[in-house]
Amino acid sequence: MLKHAIALIVLTLLAIIGMSYTQQALEILISAHNWISETLMQVFSVGEAGSLAKNFIALLCMPVVIGLIPSVIYWLIKRSWFPYFIEIVWVVWLVQIGALAIMYKPVV
Repeated sequence: MLKHAIALIVLTLLAIIGMSYTQQALEILISAHNWISETLMQVFSVGEAGSLAKNFIALLCMPVVIGLIPSVIYWLIKRSWFPYFIEIVWVVWLVQIGALAIMYKPVV
């Protein structure tokens, strides 16, 4: 329990100190998501099903790509599967969903 409390305090201090870097990383994540979404707009139809498929793929694309980067590096070094791939994908997905939810503006 004490280790968790110390880790929480240290991570909170790091988050406060690195807030500008965190904001830049979130802006890059959101702009990459928007770029993928705009690119997929050329492939999918304008209807409800096309919009759903476009948003689905755009939302899954970035976490998987970001999770594949350390996985490929790990595989090149160890020649075995990276054990934390899905955890990285989940964390990036949750961060991306949080950032998108904050930036969301409903279509009127």
